[in-house]
Amino acid sequence: MCGSNNLPLNCIRGLIVAAFFAATVLPAASLSTSSRSREVQSRVSPLLKDSMAKRRLRFGSPVFIRIFKQSKELEVWVKRGRRFELFKTYPIHYFSGALGPKLKEGDRQAPEGFYYVPPSRLNPNSRFHLSFNLGYPNAYDRAQGRTGSALMVHGSTVSIGCFAMTDPLIEEIYTVVEAALKGGQSFVRVHIFPFRMTNENLSKQRSSMWFAFWSNLKEGHDHFEEHGTPPDVNVRSGRYAFRKAR
Repeated sequence: MCGSNNLPLNCIRGLIVAAFFAATVLPAASLSTSSRSREVQSRVSPLLKDSMAKRRLRFGSPVFIRIFKQSKELEVWVKRGRRFELFKTYPIHYFSGALGPKLKEGDRQAPEGFYYVPPSRLNPNSRFHLSFNLGYPNAYDRAQGRTGSALMVHGSTVSIGCFAMTDPLIEEIYTVVEAALKGGQSFVRVHIFPFRMTNENLSKQRSSMWFAFWSNLKEGHDHFEEHGTPPDVNVRSGRYAFRKAR
């Protein structure tokens, strides 16, 4: 028996296979679903698969999200080979506040910085149709003494500190994220910037109180532009620090 102290070779092999299989399916198994999310998935997935196939992308591959507040755009990137390629740019219907980071609970600001979405942060029962939590405050925000909670990308057209995408658009975004997590991606990186991080745009902000912060964000932005993969992000000496993801 496999429960005895002296395991026969076939049991050892079976346990190894079972452990490997469990590790492989764990991310998908931890995803919460609802009748709403399942209905959306069955309806939207075939369209997304066809759309991605036309771009030589695979539905269920790892994804990466970038948000630009000033132009109200959310980009979904899909990995092909060693690099991520832009799949689609979605208009953000609404976010509250001005350019600049979120500082405290109740300031009605949408965050800026580097966040990630594991399976546990998907909400298929959201009162805003479907949503995923950005994980604010992150380690950097906490180091700066920033407070707040439940900052989302969600459906609907209203928001206080979140990014409201409308119901039809969140259905696509949520389904792509859910498929990537089911496919084995541990978490989806979400990078949020105040504006398109060109040298010209940043130079216009030299008088802003957030110039140093935005310059730090640009380092992470430029890392992706150079390498085609989002960097690993850490916090060192009160700043974001970046290295090539392994």
